[in-house]
Amino acid sequence: MSNSTTQAPNIPAPQPPIPGGPKLWLLRHGETQWSRSGQYTGLTDIPLTSEGEAQARSAQAALSGVDFDLVLSSPLQRAHRTAALVGFPDAVVEPNAVEWDYGDYEGIDSAVVRAQNPGYLIWDDGVPNGELLSHVAERADAIVARVRAVQRPDGAPANVLLVAHGHFLRIVTARWLGLPAGQGRHFVLGTAKVCTLGWDKKTPAVEQWGL
Repeated sequence: MSNSTTQAPNIPAPQPPIPGGPKLWLLRHGETQWSRSGQYTGLTDIPLTSEGEAQARSAQAALSGVDFDLVLSSPLQRAHRTAALVGFPDAVVEPNAVEWDYGDYEGIDSAVVRAQNPGYLIWDDGVPNGELLSHVAERADAIVARVRAVQRPDGAPANVLLVAHGHFLRIVTARWLGLPAGQGRHFVLGTAKVCTLGWDKKTPAVEQWGL
């Protein structure tokens, strides 16, 4: 397996946890045709379905009343459109927030991959000619560092929203918690679902999942 041809980004060192510091809200994009069919969708820039747009609008309820200090979005249209539909058309594009580059598996039905190799698990086996999990983790670490650096003038905890993709947000969650990226396997995340990463006293924690 080889790395993606894309050069590794300039990754800053992760910021240490700040008890009572910023909260990171996660929103996966709405349904696309490939997410509906189970096809691996990495860097292919496909739109939301009509159902996906409806899902995105429905996610507004879980974000209602939150004063966001920063809203970040993957540059891919399925994420940026979701951000617009929940009320943030001017979300800041964050290049590190793209989905895992699935290499030779891009556009392939995951069920087909498992039928050909029953023991296959992306978290352990990676993707042929795609992006290494360690590289995805570096991108996630860059975003965690950016979020933890956000401060409000009044000293109150900041709120940051990240609109991105299923596997990537699961990896961000693992890294927020200080876990290896592969532990993202434990955080199942449906389309247009909202989660909150915050703190339990001094410990980074999942505050709510899959709203």
